[in-house]
Amino acid sequence: MLDWQRLSQTEREREYSPSSAIGGNYQPFIAAYVTQSLKAYAQAQSAGGQWRELAYGNAAAQRIKLCVPGKPIAPARRLPGLLVFIHGGYWQELSARDSLFAAADCVANGHAFAAIDYTLAPAASLGEIVTECRAAVRALHEQAPALGFDANRIVVAGSSAGAHLAAMVAVDQAAPVLRAVILVSGIFDLEPLIGTSINHALSLTPASARQLSPWHVADPSFAPSIVCWGEVETEQFKRQSLGFARLIAQPDCFEIPRRNHFDAILELTDPNTRLGQRTLAFLEKP
Repeated sequence: MLDWQRLSQTEREREYSPSSAIGGNYQPFIAAYVTQSLKAYAQAQSAGGQWRELAYGNAAAQRIKLCVPGKPIAPARRLPGLLVFIHGGYWQELSARDSLFAAADCVANGHAFAAIDYTLAPAASLGEIVTECRAAVRALHEQAPALGFDANRIVVAGSSAGAHLAAMVAVDQAAPVLRAVILVSGIFDLEPLIGTSINHALSLTPASARQLSPWHVADPSFAPSIVCWGEVETEQFKRQSLGFARLIAQPDCFEIPRRNHFDAILELTDPNTRLGQRTLAFLEKP
């Protein structure tokens, strides 16, 4: 149980502000996303990756940045798998452009990579954001043969609010069958956000928070999953991941040593890390 009701207003604000575990300043990590995304973009391109931007709707933010390897690595002639990444930022910050850091490792291992953009709150409601992310994944699945990756080997990953959105994609009854879902430092029960500053842009009510919480709609039929978080996180964020992991079918569940809420995701496809090895293994399964 999250047991968030026992917290005072001040305590709840702190527990659901991930930067409180690192002294309050998360901007260096945002700068690292940008720097590493620029580096990964160039490395993927140098390795033969072909970048393109796709539209999955008419709104300006309804775009996907996609990189597909130029040629198969192994086994020969097999289409690459696809890792789809959904960024965090409490549904109010960041973009696909800042979220390309996993692309180079994907291409180096013979897999495609996509980062989803979505309309940020408060310009869009959280329900509309969920709908956008679901539409983006469906569009990738439907166009897979033409785009050059395997429609049956799609892995969806997300960090923080992006992990919430990845989970909401996975519980969509109209969603394609996903190979796996990678949930890093996620938030899965939204009701504790009501009354905090995070909700100013979201305008969640108890009813909408419940409707939009994977915690209340997921079941043991949930896709194969990794649920993980950084060692340096608030207690409530750790409880969010642990509690959600208990609701779904035997996920690979672990804490990443020495990482925090903002940099744990940088291990997503790093083959020298437990998270990176597990993610790449899902993409490589026949």
